[in-house]
Amino acid sequence: MRRITLRGVNLDLLRSFFAIVECGSLNKAAERLRVSQSTLTRQMQALEQEAGGALLERGPGGVALTAAGHALLEGMRPVLADFDAALAGVRRQARGQSAELRVGYLMSAAVDYLNPALAALRKAHPEVRVKMRDLSPGEQIAALRAGELDVALLGQAGALLKTEFYVKTLAVLPVLAVLPEDHALAGRKAVRLADLKRELFVGAPDEDLPGHNQWVARLCRRAGFRARFVQDADSLTHGLSVVVTEGAVALMPGHAASMQAPGVVMKPLQDAAAKWELMVAWQRGKASPALKALVDALPAAGR
Repeated sequence: MRRITLRGVNLDLLRSFFAIVECGSLNKAAERLRVSQSTLTRQMQALEQEAGGALLERGPGGVALTAAGHALLEGMRPVLADFDAALAGVRRQARGQSAELRVGYLMSAAVDYLNPALAALRKAHPEVRVKMRDLSPGEQIAALRAGELDVALLGQAGALLKTEFYVKTLAVLPVLAVLPEDHALAGRKAVRLADLKRELFVGAPDEDLPGHNQWVARLCRRAGFRARFVQDADSLTHGLSVVVTEGAVALMPGHAASMQAPGVVMKPLQDAAAKWELMVAWQRGKASPALKALVDALPAAGR
């Protein structure tokens, strides 16, 4: 049986074709679709012209499928089913009834901030399936823009998204200086940025952590020196490794203090300007009850 491929065909023509097949006659299909029989006939003529041959054989007892008609029916049945399922999902989401929530997150911040909110979500909406994706901030931004995430816990890179998405600041955290354990400042309770002016800093690629190097450079300028970067690290654990292997220093948010990393020490910065914002961003438009419940359960800075 040959396979028929139709390009640019109006879905209404296909639905009319399926109705005729199911009803067994043009007259009954016209009644179901609430159109005239002449309208239905013209639609089938247009569909047959696109297919390149007859799809239906008309007789006194109704209509029967030709070989091409069978090929069209079997080829387009899953296409229409997938289309209808996708459209139903879009409509549910537009009405705020989506049964799935896609969440991007930073592993290092999930325990303290995201996990309690997810527990509250499960209690309020046990029917909602939550899909979790551990992604870098840069990957989360790309996924948000592609419509592949509903909400993203992505740190202060969220500041770049305020014109595209809803953004909420969950916490303003202190900044830690990460030093090799044998560093001359390792014995102090806290350090100042000015103490680090001769050090090399660990950076981050902009595609993974947008704006990070610029943030470090701004803090250092305020402390009276220019930051010098030794290497860009593509993850938090990689950054800690570079601190050890290169004898460099890194600036990280306060929630990183929970990480147990051999060979490094973490000291709070005394500089008042050294703050790191933890942000969440989510899609604009009508929020589903589940999305609203999750965002509301997340803490807000100053609350």
